[in-house]
Amino acid sequence: MATIKDVAHLSGVSVSTVSRVLNNSGYVNPKTKHKVLKAIEALEYKPSQIARGLVSRKTRTLGLMLPDITNPFFPELARAVEDKAHEKGYALILCNSDNDLGKEEKYFDLLQEKSVDGIIFSGEVRLPFLQRLQKKQTPLVVVDARTDHMTVHSIYTDNRYGGQLGTWHLIEQGYKRIAHIRGPYGSMPAEDRYRGYQDALKQAGIEIDPILVQPGNFDLQSGYEAMLRLLSLNDVPDAVFVANDLMALGAMEAIFEKKLRIPDDIGVVGYDGIPLTRIARPKLSTVEQPVYQMGTLAAETLITRLEHPDSKVESVVLKPTLRIAGSSHRRDVDEKEC
Repeated sequence: MATIKDVAHLSGVSVSTVSRVLNNSGYVNPKTKHKVLKAIEALEYKPSQIARGLVSRKTRTLGLMLPDITNPFFPELARAVEDKAHEKGYALILCNSDNDLGKEEKYFDLLQEKSVDGIIFSGEVRLPFLQRLQKKQTPLVVVDARTDHMTVHSIYTDNRYGGQLGTWHLIEQGYKRIAHIRGPYGSMPAEDRYRGYQDALKQAGIEIDPILVQPGNFDLQSGYEAMLRLLSLNDVPDAVFVANDLMALGAMEAIFEKKLRIPDDIGVVGYDGIPLTRIARPKLSTVEQPVYQMGTLAAETLITRLEHPDSKVESVVLKPTLRIAGSSHRRDVDEKEC
């Protein structure tokens, strides 16, 4: 493999002259530049992006940290970030932390070793990590989480409003005893969706029964187990608003296992709008997040921050929408309204 020294030798110039041609920095005589370019072509020389970054302090590489690549929400987010990064001439390093703090720390170190220009972090960023990045002046954009007490760019949806949307739909469909399978305690999106659930019940004058709120962990198994707990109650709920689609699909499995019908016996609404909701039977009603738009905006925001370091720190809040399907739509309600 050819090196920059080989290019300098073939073109009869110094390494620093070749470097100026490669980085388009400083004056180089047009004839000399032509000789260098011909040598590069002849040797099929490809400069190391990291090596060039040592000179320019830019590698045109971004880091993306995801918490759980097995959740279909995150591959779509990654697709959007990669599409926009590629369009703007940036490469992307993808890291999956599995919600493991130790793994997260190692990936942060790796991204800094790779001299990435900036990082997009999906989820709630921890203050020690933010302080480390700020010390090294590494730009950061947080996606899918609020950053109320941190000076950092963020892109997220209004999860409290989304919680209201999903719960209100169940109320409008005539369900009376509405349960909630929530996300992990301490998770900001989970807390906001839970508050939205509470808001809707209060507005409808429905008493909030704490026993109808069961914890989950944003995965299939925890949704299944939480639904089994709800179905073991003496007074079983007639509907459930679930804090993400994977848990909602797990809840549907538990309902079918108990030989109950969806939506006749129990209505189900999920959250996120992942593709799997469209092939469930019945199709899952869900509060859709504009996932691709979130990823695109995150990448655009980070690249703008890299090109304009003094750009104003902003939080962009997007509105989720409700997609109604067979898991919650009661035909008899429509007939009564007609």
